[in-house]
Amino acid sequence: MIFTAEQVACVCEVLLQSGCMDRLAGFLCTLPHPSLSSSSSSSSSPCPGELESVLKAKAAVAFHQGSFTDLYTLLEGFHFSPRSQPLLQQLWLRAHYTEAERQKGRPLGAVGKYRVRRKFPLPHTIWDGEETSYCFKWYHQKPYPCTREKRELAAATGLTQTQVSNWFKNRRQRDRTTDGTGHLALEEPQEKSTLPPTTTVHLQAAHISSTTSTTTAAAHLHLSLTLLHLL
Repeated sequence: MIFTAEQVACVCEVLLQSGCMDRLAGFLCTLPHPSLSSSSSSSSSPCPGELESVLKAKAAVAFHQGSFTDLYTLLEGFHFSPRSQPLLQQLWLRAHYTEAERQKGRPLGAVGKYRVRRKFPLPHTIWDGEETSYCFKWYHQKPYPCTREKRELAAATGLTQTQVSNWFKNRRQRDRTTDGTGHLALEEPQEKSTLPPTTTVHLQAAHISSTTSTTTAAAHLHLSLTLLHLL
């Protein structure tokens, strides 16, 4: 069965989010080989292999299979949009963590992971270069992280769990300022953080653009589920 480029993207997104990596790998093998040359542009429909969703799926499969060299090549060879970057940043970091752990023969601690991040910084293709606090990014999603999440944040930033806890506590206190009407108001960040730039830890981040309407997203999901039954 021949899929359109949009259908291929839908299938890749659904299989990736559902964690069906073996099935995703099999589906990717049926697609034509991509041509990632920046000069290759035409008025015709793009090759499915050139779609960002396909490249993101290939990166996830490469990580799942332990093909870290292929993963790094994929991530460094195509400039991904911001919506794909959190997942790909996590794949980049986890792959380097795994390689470092194999070399050392033991799990990495917070300091070890921080050294790996310093040695292998995120490529510009999956990072916008903005010096933004990792904790601040998390704060907008969940200002009251649980103990496990604080532990993950500590490992990701190279801080101690106590430092992470204090950061969130101080941030919440700063945000409890009132405006002229007496209501609580969240202040916007004005300064750049000195914390090392890192990435979001959620591997199951939503890949549907925030600008996509609910109706369109539902239609894509219905189409994807229909296509999966045909695979």
